[in-house]
Amino acid sequence: MNKAELRDWVCRMPKAELHMHIDGSLEASRMLSLAKKHGVDLPYTSEAEVQNAYDFHDLQSFLDLYYLGASVLRDEEDFYFLMMDYLERCRADNIVHCEIMVEPQTYFPNGVDFDTFMKGFERAIAEANATWGQSVVLILSLLRHTPEDECLAVLEQARPWRHAFTAIGLASSERGHPPEKFERLYAAAKSEGYALTIHAGEEGPAEYIWTSLKSLGVARIDHGVRCTEDDALMDFLAEEKIPLTVCPLSNTRLKVYQTMHEHPVLTLLARGLCVTINSDDPAYFGGYLNANYLALLDTFEPSPQVFVELARNSFQAAFLEDTQRDAFLQTLAKWESAA
Repeated sequence: MNKAELRDWVCRMPKAELHMHIDGSLEASRMLSLAKKHGVDLPYTSEAEVQNAYDFHDLQSFLDLYYLGASVLRDEEDFYFLMMDYLERCRADNIVHCEIMVEPQTYFPNGVDFDTFMKGFERAIAEANATWGQSVVLILSLLRHTPEDECLAVLEQARPWRHAFTAIGLASSERGHPPEKFERLYAAAKSEGYALTIHAGEEGPAEYIWTSLKSLGVARIDHGVRCTEDDALMDFLAEEKIPLTVCPLSNTRLKVYQTMHEHPVLTLLARGLCVTINSDDPAYFGGYLNANYLALLDTFEPSPQVFVELARNSFQAAFLEDTQRDAFLQTLAKWESAA
């Protein structure tokens, strides 16, 4: 395959996305239309002005805009369209399975309750599944800059919607908020049968990854790229097959790495780690899942087999029943053999 053919092949390859914050898929056009609908005063009057604000210098500068954008989401219809916009993108990008982070604490300050956003989300998910068979898992994502007691209260509030969430996660700013602050939260979630994941090793050190594994018992690490600071940790992650949900465009937009050439994702893959590729907050970071795959292609020019391995990892690392996982892996294998 020449490069143009390989680009098309990568885009059409069946794949899963495991690290995507639904509010991070809020496009500028919808943000502005919803602000007008609800009379929310934003400091932007055009899509270009919103997009100009995407010049982030660190995680916090992004979070400030992220929470501002999410403030326009107010009624069930808003959440239906937010979810459906992303699921339509999954259909276009051949993301056959996605795992989406939902953060109730982002909505509560605006008077939005669980029933409002979950009814909108579930309606879109049911429609996408019925129309084209989209597979979706929801992750109840808590905010680590808030007190653990508040996160525990959200876990309790989610109880009527327990059927909708497969896992819990912990997102927001790492600095000053180490994993051990949330031991009670993770113990409670584990006792209720949630799968466990956490953001660690993005802006926080490698030690946060160790603590997340040892003290919280997580099965998957979101980001995790700073494991490169600790050879023993990289060996452990490889041996134990602990997945990393890596987000290349996010890491460069937030200056974890200055350029894509510095990114260690393929080095980690070659070392035997279960690396997956994801978009994180695609509306803000320059592209959805296929754009992240293509950024690796344009920067490193890896072989087609590398992309198949990354896609295979995405299904292996997913919070799926074995029968579902096997079916997706068989679909990928057929795709590879037909290439």
